[in-house]
Amino acid sequence: MELLKVEALSKLYGSGDGQVTALDRVSFSVQKGEFVAIIGPSGSGKSTLLHILGAVDTPTSGKVYVDGQDVFAKNAEQLAIFRRRQVGLIYQFYNLIPVLNVHENIALPQLLDGRKPDKARVRELMGLLGLEKRETHLPNQLSGGQQQRVSIGRALVNSPALLLADEPTGNLDSRASQDIVELLKLSNRQYGQTIIIITHDENIAHQAGRVIALEDGRITYDQVNSR
Repeated sequence: MELLKVEALSKLYGSGDGQVTALDRVSFSVQKGEFVAIIGPSGSGKSTLLHILGAVDTPTSGKVYVDGQDVFAKNAEQLAIFRRRQVGLIYQFYNLIPVLNVHENIALPQLLDGRKPDKARVRELMGLLGLEKRETHLPNQLSGGQQQRVSIGRALVNSPALLLADEPTGNLDSRASQDIVELLKLSNRQYGQTIIIITHDENIAHQAGRVIALEDGRITYDQVNSR
C-alpha cells in the first residue's frame, strides 16, 4: 500500500544569479512499512527533502501525498494538525525540554495536540526504548544515546504515518549510533512504522530496506537492499 508519493518536487532558494536549486523535480513513492535511507553529500538536498516531507518547509513546485492526501493543499491550521499527528521528527540534536522528565518529554506531542497523555502508550515506548528506569530523569541526567531514545519515543507517541529522522546518530559514538539504528529497525518491525532516515553513514544506510541517493538535488539511484 502506497503511503507517500512525491511528484516532481522542486525547491529553489534566492533569485536571479544567486538562485540555488536545492531539489530538482524529485519523484518517488514509499510503501507503508518501508524503511528508507536517503544518502548524499552535503548540499545534495536531502535535509531539504525531509523537511518538506514533514511539512516543516514548503516546495517551490511539485506535490507530496501522504495517505492519498495532498499535503500542501491544506491550509495553515490543517498543516499544523498534519505535523502533530501524521509526522514524527527526530533530529541530530535531541531538542528535549530541559525542565521536563523522560515521561513528560515523550508525552509532550499529545499535550501540544490538546489531548490527555496516553500513559499506557508512553510506558510501552519506554519499555521498547529501555527507559523504564529513567522515567523521572531530566535530560541533563541522561547520556546522549538515552536522550536520543527519548526523542524517538516522542516522535512515535502519536503513532505517526511517517517517522522522519535527520542524521539521528550524527551526535553519537559508534556504539550508541548502532543502538539507535536497532531501535528504529525494531519500531519498523514491531509497529510496521514507515521510516525515512537521512544519513551520511553508508553502513547505517545499508541496514535500511531501501536506499535513495541524492546529488545536486536529483535522485541518482534508488535501490532495494538485499537482506
